[in-house]
Amino acid sequence: MTRVKICGHTRVEDVRASVKAGVDGVGVISGVPVDTPREVPGERAADLLDSVPPLVSGILVTMPETVEDARELVAETQPDAIQVHGTLDPDEVEELAAAIPQSVLVALDHDADLDAYAAVADGLVIDSLDEAGGGGTGRTHDWDRTAEVVERLDVPVLLAGGLTPENVAEAVETVRPFGVDTASGVEREGGIKDHDAVEEFVDRADSGQVVV
Repeated sequence: MTRVKICGHTRVEDVRASVKAGVDGVGVISGVPVDTPREVPGERAADLLDSVPPLVSGILVTMPETVEDARELVAETQPDAIQVHGTLDPDEVEELAAAIPQSVLVALDHDADLDAYAAVADGLVIDSLDEAGGGGTGRTHDWDRTAEVVERLDVPVLLAGGLTPENVAEAVETVRPFGVDTASGVEREGGIKDHDAVEEFVDRADSGQVVV
């Protein structure tokens, strides 16, 4: 079964809709230097993550400048896991993982040293990142290349970047990832989820129903 993470929640009602749709992970973005309608302040992130029920993972998505910045935001928001977007090098990721009880995911593109990060992180998110290292670009990337990464690395790999209800089944069939991750692909407008699209995305990621 392919796990599903929906990222960029800004409203409790959207968290509830994602959970009802059957997602495995609820992403909340805070502490990023890029301009995105999906970022919320730390206090709001804490409230959103607190609304995630047991057996679903609340994931803090952030771009910390230092390990200490990440630790402080984790302490404030209390997520089940943290996803950092390539702002920390592998040694710093290892330091962070040793300092907190939460799982550490790292979002990267194909230009990064994936082997080095796989050796220290609990999972990788292969995304289409912008120049600042942020995700949510809505751009797909080379799925065949990502499939090779999934086959080669002994760590869970989530596929992100431009995934929508219309293409997620094909993406899963091609890449065979541990999970898939989307934000803008299931939105009515920036930061506001389309609940029907979330439900369709989850169903098609799990069933392999290709839209033609």
